[in-house]
Amino acid sequence: MQAFKDGRSWQIGTAREVSWIANGTTEDLSITAAIPPAFEAYATCYEPDGVTIEAHERAVVEQLVQFTADQPWWLGYLETGAHSVVFDDAPRVALYWGWPYVLIAAGPEQALTWRTGHIRAEYGVLPDLFFPQDRSWLVSALWDDTWTCIGGSKILIEALHRDPLVHAHRVQRGVDPKPPGRDRDDGTATATETDSRMPLWYRDT
Repeated sequence: MQAFKDGRSWQIGTAREVSWIANGTTEDLSITAAIPPAFEAYATCYEPDGVTIEAHERAVVEQLVQFTADQPWWLGYLETGAHSVVFDDAPRVALYWGWPYVLIAAGPEQALTWRTGHIRAEYGVLPDLFFPQDRSWLVSALWDDTWTCIGGSKILIEALHRDPLVHAHRVQRGVDPKPPGRDRDDGTATATETDSRMPLWYRDT
């Protein structure tokens, strides 16, 4: 399926493009709840103190571009009912706890310009999930999380860690990726039940 924006058509993704995520993630509070255990290294990130969300997100994308061959990026926008999914009429794909995403093949420019405002920041622009066609890395922010999870090569994660505008926190597999001092948007610092990862309104539907 194709959708039109900015004077051209864009490919809308299907469940096939994200099956490797759906089949690889875990239903727990570890980093692999967001990122399949297929990468060398993992991290979480959010804007450091004194850094705007705009500067932080642009730095994340610039680092990813440095470590990615020229190719399409799949951009996934989570339908929360309160944030833009860019293409309102596009079919959704289900990920994680059945959450609906609009998935579009585009690139870093579109990742930084197609919307303003997401579940992590009023003026944030990045998709809630995105990865290149070769699946060499994956960036994903789960619904209740106030941070973003990343999986990729060791050199990419190290670059994101060293960048002062990103300051990614390296995370080991099997560990809750919640960074120190951050809480989930459901109001809990920790959770004891699998379904606690679902947004509060979503759990009762």
